[in-house]
Amino acid sequence: MFQEDTCCTLVPYFTVNEGQLDAFKALGPKFIERTKTEAGVLHYAFSFDDMTAHCREGYANAAGVLAHLENVGDILDEALKLSELSRLEVHGPASEIDQLRQPLAELNPKFFVLEPGGIRR
Repeated sequence: MFQEDTCCTLVPYFTVNEGQLDAFKALGPKFIERTKTEAGVLHYAFSFDDMTAHCREGYANAAGVLAHLENVGDILDEALKLSELSRLEVHGPASEIDQLRQPLAELNPKFFVLEPGGIRR
């Protein structure tokens, strides 16, 4: 019933530039449509608190994260013209995090390593 947890979660927060909230929100459906094509995505959605945007996203493993970033790179570039990536967290088991450290280094993420023994359905 339970399986090994290889899930990787990206936790990005964007501070949207003044006057750009509507334009930033308009990118959400584009991100979602593109992400729907990815085999490794587990969940993906946007939430907002005033001028702060958060993308709630999870992937089956590190390969899913990397495939996603490649898939939506052009849309992410658009989003970063309208906002600043104010924080990025990456959560996952050590074996998956190790595969993400170098490829994500330029985004300056905070890496959180899951403790062994958790459960996943």
